[in-house]
Amino acid sequence: MRLPDSGMEMGVGVKWSQTIQDKALIPGFLKEKELSELVARTTCCWGAGLKKEMGDLWLFLLLPLSAFHGVKGCLECDPKFIEDVGSLLANLIPSEVPGQTQLLEWQIKEMISLSFKVSHSDKRLRVLAVQQVVKLRTWLKNEFYKLGNETWKGVFIFQGKLLEVRQNLESKLKELLKNFSEVACSEDCIVVEGPILDCWMCLRMTNRCFKGEYCGDEDPRKAENREIALFLILLATVVILGSAVLLFHFCIFHRRKMKAIRRSLKEYLEKKLEELMGNIDEEEEKDFRLRK
Repeated sequence: MRLPDSGMEMGVGVKWSQTIQDKALIPGFLKEKELSELVARTTCCWGAGLKKEMGDLWLFLLLPLSAFHGVKGCLECDPKFIEDVGSLLANLIPSEVPGQTQLLEWQIKEMISLSFKVSHSDKRLRVLAVQQVVKLRTWLKNEFYKLGNETWKGVFIFQGKLLEVRQNLESKLKELLKNFSEVACSEDCIVVEGPILDCWMCLRMTNRCFKGEYCGDEDPRKAENREIALFLILLATVVILGSAVLLFHFCIFHRRKMKAIRRSLKEYLEKKLEELMGNIDEEEEKDFRLRK
């Protein structure tokens, strides 16, 4: 899907834009770093071993591609936007800056991965009006133009300003996604004007109301399956516990019954033995009398 073109004229840096289109369409997922960390990350490639560091950097950038191919954010759905970001940033960094290529690669990656991080942080932050996406991209380009009109004061200050731009962009994007989700997923089903963008799949939709997965709600089938599984688990638990109780009761009852039987048998045998001994005594007494 290609969003409406913002109409930005391509100036210097077209060659770099083509490189970005080929290599930078990789959704990032690194968290925002402090300025000191950004400086350290940038300066790691200065000096000796520049070629080796470049190879390691591209390897690091390309590793997530196999796992997250096709997964993007709201701003990355338009390849033209990626080209514009690369061109504008290329024009902002003087060519004589040490490690310019590595610095540019890092800043572009951080910028294009930001919307992925925001939209994938919450299931409800998935859909946004296309018109709002266009306005947000326009705002970002204007911020780049403002930076381009300022006097170059060094790489550290430049990175600090870009960090501030990214933080403002993240805040604006979160607010837009949250507000739009509240409107589109409301119970009153407020009508949403214009096409809608699914930031996860880069699909344009004409839906006026959203529910279920797009609003962070659980799939009814999954909920039903969970209820069935829970019922079966409870049923199996009751059966097992019932069987254990019955088995315990049967064992106790059987044991008591066997004790009673043994007791009765013992009493019966003792009684018979006493009778038998009594009969023997009587017979012996009779024999003794007859002998006298």
